[in-house]
Amino acid sequence: MSKDVIELMGVVEECFPNTTFSVRITSEEANGHALQCHLAGRMRVHKVRILPGDRVRVEMTPYDLNKGRIIYRFRADQSITERPVKN
Repeated sequence: MSKDVIELMGVVEECFPNTTFSVRITSEEANGHALQCHLAGRMRVHKVRILPGDRVRVEMTPYDLNKGRIIYRFRADQSITERPVKN
């Protein structure tokens, strides 16, 4: 699998069934763009809950710019600029 992904920051606007979300991008590269995103498998395994208003990191492929995958949810006290520690 190729790693040609684009990582962006966004805010969850709406929750849908089957861990699908509407996310509004806040990064400078695509400010205001809306995506349909699903939850990454690692976040499903660890039962991470996503609610409207949460700040998230989204990855998307350059082939379909309307869909993405939520790979990280930021805590309320965490700044967006700091990178999470990967295990």
